[in-house]
Amino acid sequence: MKLNELKASKGARHARKRLGCGIGSGHGKTSGRGHKGQKSRSGGKVARGFEGGQMPLIRRLPKRGFTSMAKGYQLVNVGQLDRFEEGAKIDAAALYEAGLVRNALDPIKLLARGSLSKKLDVSVTAASAGAKAKVAAAGGSLTLTGEA
Repeated sequence: MKLNELKASKGARHARKRLGCGIGSGHGKTSGRGHKGQKSRSGGKVARGFEGGQMPLIRRLPKRGFTSMAKGYQLVNVGQLDRFEEGAKIDAAALYEAGLVRNALDPIKLLARGSLSKKLDVSVTAASAGAKAKVAAAGGSLTLTGEA
């Protein structure tokens, strides 16, 4: 086998469809676009939801509700903080590194599920009353940034 003898496997390469090359080609005359009309023209597209001038369904139905712009909290439980070392400073970056939150930019709320046996310095956006009590009972400190 030589470099000049290398060839793609049969069926691996597909020849492009040559349009408008005479009636005998099978793709002549209308080039596979059917007969006349908007969709046979270059750049001829029908807008999504267009129903030929009839009032579109999206406009016939009434609007309901609203989209809330409030960002949800990323939730972390007190019991999950036990994996950190004694006296560690825990902030959004540390929680992200530990894989407890999806990203370090969105607000984080500390909840009270689980128990904490280490003294930790925790800094989060918000915390439940139970979580505050558990961090304080373990001898740690809790700082609320309140950015959300």
